[in-house]
Amino acid sequence: MTGADTPAHLADRFEEHRGRLGAVAYRMLGSLAEAEDAVQEAWLRLARTGADGIDNLGGWLTTVTGRICLDMLRSRAARREEPMTEDGGTFVPDPVFGPLPAGDPEQQALHADSVGMALLVVLETLEPAERLAFVLHDMFAVPFDDIAAVVERTPAATRQLASRARRRARAAAPGADPDLGRQRKALEAFMAASRAGDFEALVAVLHPDVVLRADAGASLSRLVRGARTVAEQARLYRQDALQTRFLLVNGAVGVLARRSGQPVSVLTVTVVDDRITELYILADTDRLDRLELPAA
Repeated sequence: MTGADTPAHLADRFEEHRGRLGAVAYRMLGSLAEAEDAVQEAWLRLARTGADGIDNLGGWLTTVTGRICLDMLRSRAARREEPMTEDGGTFVPDPVFGPLPAGDPEQQALHADSVGMALLVVLETLEPAERLAFVLHDMFAVPFDDIAAVVERTPAATRQLASRARRRARAAAPGADPDLGRQRKALEAFMAASRAGDFEALVAVLHPDVVLRADAGASLSRLVRGARTVAEQARLYRQDALQTRFLLVNGAVGVLARRSGQPVSVLTVTVVDDRITELYILADTDRLDRLELPAA
């Protein structure tokens, strides 16, 4: 065995691509734990086959990871008792956290590479093959010829899969304000009105057609529409015992709430014209306990 073929060298080469593979898997699965499982499986397949004859290791690993995720999505769809609705229902993906950037525009631009909650919810409603075609091609520039081999379709049919997914993705959070300062202002107004129990102030900061997705476990999750109805549900943040912290959640301003040091919920929003059009709340304590949360 030559030096270039040693397991240690192969592992080093794999680690060079781990970040990209994790990003592919997260966008495909919406679950950080499942994404890590997919990346680990990609490593095991590489370790079994070796890199001999692979001219583009990054491309090979990306395609293999996509295939693994496709199988996981198909298995998930087969297990699901209720089909996912076209608007995503109460599904809230695992959040990815980051610190709020300072006022420097270049620092604010760093959040642009994040994938937002609205898009992840839309991706969850796609057929597995559509999701794969869209994620690999539109987000990671994988050629349709390579994707076609994974989904077992012609390149032309694969292009159509991505096109259908793209139309749905473009409809996710249209006109959403990317400015973190305006996002925070709207969210601060929501939090203040919620804590004060000011119903009319809550309604004022919410778009008339606002949608709330609250994922708190199977029996407690809910999908709520309309400003006045959502305002009625805003009592969660009225509790004085909650400690809240603003932070970046999937590239948008969000809030992590704790009670006695334990995580209670993660909230993030979509803002359009200074009003909140979508709220995403993850309050499933089992899922929260599995996340790597920022320190209190």
